[in-house]
Amino acid sequence: MPIDPNTQALLDAIASATPMHEMTVEQARRAFDKMSVRSGLPPVEVGDVVERTIPGPAGDIAVRVYTPKGDGPFPVLVYFPGGGFVVGSPESVHGPCTVWCAQVGAVVVSVNYRKGPENAFPAASDDAIAVTRWVGDHAAELGGDPSRIAVAGDSAGGNLAAVVAIDARDNGYRLAGQVLIYPATDISKPYPSLKENGEGKFLTFDLLRWFGKNYPSDPKDWRSSPMLVDDLSGVAPAFVVTAEYDPIRDQGEVYAQRLADAGVAVQARRYDGQIHAFVANLAGVASLGKTAVDDIAEYLDGTFHDE
Repeated sequence: MPIDPNTQALLDAIASATPMHEMTVEQARRAFDKMSVRSGLPPVEVGDVVERTIPGPAGDIAVRVYTPKGDGPFPVLVYFPGGGFVVGSPESVHGPCTVWCAQVGAVVVSVNYRKGPENAFPAASDDAIAVTRWVGDHAAELGGDPSRIAVAGDSAGGNLAAVVAIDARDNGYRLAGQVLIYPATDISKPYPSLKENGEGKFLTFDLLRWFGKNYPSDPKDWRSSPMLVDDLSGVAPAFVVTAEYDPIRDQGEVYAQRLADAGVAVQARRYDGQIHAFVANLAGVASLGKTAVDDIAEYLDGTFHDE
């Protein structure tokens, strides 16, 4: 299927602008948030949105907490925004987080974890684990139900969600599910989709290299490449979203198969005609962006309800 026309029009506009990898980090962060607000899913009304901090391994971690209307305790979704571990913030995923809060009836904790180049690997995964553990211990403080906690994230945030799910299994805290949206799961080797889709489709070779330069990590470390974990059995059930024209598409699809082979309950769905970022940052433009956001809401609703 060809790239959908709305997305192609956006790609044409991006092609005429300064690419992120030629910006300073601060310029890129502002540009990414601005693009996400302009092209992302419009926010919907929820009960409350509060900025707060949660204790972390190197100081307080900023989070944005969305609370649904009605009376709790509510299930809790801990969300990790994508952006190559360099850009991205709760602002860049604000629209989808409001939708999941409202449609699922869940508290959503969107995490502004530490990023490079100011912070070195594994700062992001350390923060992701710390926030999720804190939410498990303090869910009632947020109006949440500690027995119904799931993690989710897109791209680099999908990596963090996968890492947290493995940590939860290994360290005795329970997650109801994990939603991995075009996740980065293996930087130890190239996959065919990298060559197929590495130019002209938003996430490019040059941008991937720029991310890696600003947040260098050991490709063989499981927190960079959870694909390399020998045994994935016992991690939380998963919903894995991939996009046809994404250079890291294969990382998500192979990881979904690895989970299934390990006996984990997995739903995996490829959205044809779509590019990287079509869910979290471009769902106001991409033809299937809102569809995927709704599919994730349906999955989470079932996951939390079944609990």
